[in-house]
Amino acid sequence: MNPLQKLYCRAFQLTLRAALPMLPYRKPQPLTHVEQVPPVLARAGVSQVLLVTDPGVAAHGLTRELEAALAQAKIGCAVFDRTVANPTTATVEEAAALYRSAGCGAIIALGGGSSMDCGKAVGIRIAKPRKPLGKCRGILKVRTRLPLLIAVPTTAGTGSETTLAAVITDAETRHKYAINDFPLIPRYAVLDAKLTVSLPPALTASTGMDALTHAVEAYIGRSTTADTRRDAMEAVKRVFAYLPRAYENGGDLEAREQMLQAAYLAGCAFTKSYVGYIHAVAHSLGGEYNVPHGYANAVLLDRVLTAYGPAVYKKLAELARGAGIAQADAGEEEAAKALIQAIRAMKRRFSIGDTIPQLRRADIPKLAGYAAREANPLYPVPVLMDRKELEGLYLRILEE
Repeated sequence: MNPLQKLYCRAFQLTLRAALPMLPYRKPQPLTHVEQVPPVLARAGVSQVLLVTDPGVAAHGLTRELEAALAQAKIGCAVFDRTVANPTTATVEEAAALYRSAGCGAIIALGGGSSMDCGKAVGIRIAKPRKPLGKCRGILKVRTRLPLLIAVPTTAGTGSETTLAAVITDAETRHKYAINDFPLIPRYAVLDAKLTVSLPPALTASTGMDALTHAVEAYIGRSTTADTRRDAMEAVKRVFAYLPRAYENGGDLEAREQMLQAAYLAGCAFTKSYVGYIHAVAHSLGGEYNVPHGYANAVLLDRVLTAYGPAVYKKLAELARGAGIAQADAGEEEAAKALIQAIRAMKRRFSIGDTIPQLRRADIPKLAGYAAREANPLYPVPVLMDRKELEGLYLRILEE
């Protein structure tokens, strides 16, 4: 990256960091069971709600307990169960139409990150019906209170139940972009471990690695605070301690509860401190090839940390020591590389590869352009890269 572009990016990031104490960040109020949702809606005067979920969640019956609780409280529920992985603008419009026709007053997003992204985007379309989603991409383009939004994660990884971000794919161009604004933070997050026990091992692994990526990228960035460093560190500790248990035994409720907490903490950390090039590259892969976001992050995590080199040794070493991966007296490079090696070991244990088979060499310049536009100047990454430099990250995961 040329010096002037670097100067612009760092100046932008420093300005945003200086503004952090004045910005309206908040944490969603945590609930522990779906039966706590109807009283929340009743207090808000909501008699009809839109439930946004996906076909897999619906087929596994994970919405039944919530629907029964709503029915018992005499709160109507219109169900939109056609959310797709990497939700598109077309999907959002379909769900928003159901919200309007059913006369809903609130949104419950139940599922993984895609359902929550879809639910947030529906809220935007209801609050700003004359503004296309594409005009909201980037930061602080919404600036309007959304309908009451309650997030109910069925995976422990995305952290979408805590964040101000929604990631949407344009239905026509397949370009994936992020919308970031404070009204997108859900008012409530329901961390009910029972909803995660049926998650198969592969999804448990990839979503758990997604949470790890959130925590690591938040910690190594240049816009951290004492709170975000604490939340990220705690999330990393819990992922290394409990993700293997949840992977091996899906019915381990303690492990499931701890992973939900890890995802929540990681989400709180990166909402303030942002992510980095891992996410920017993963978003481009999801938009172009529909690669699941958590899996893309898992493939990229150790590769990008290695590419950053000595610039991240100090902070990676702190995480390694905090998680018990390295001894307290280990040197920075030794401890940092121990963390990267521990990530690689988890990937092997979870049968997560080092490449993205769908990636085509001819697409790399275009995808790197998408990643550069998303990340620069917003993401306070430890090492700045322009489009040409980002192409090297794609080459690291190209299967040949």
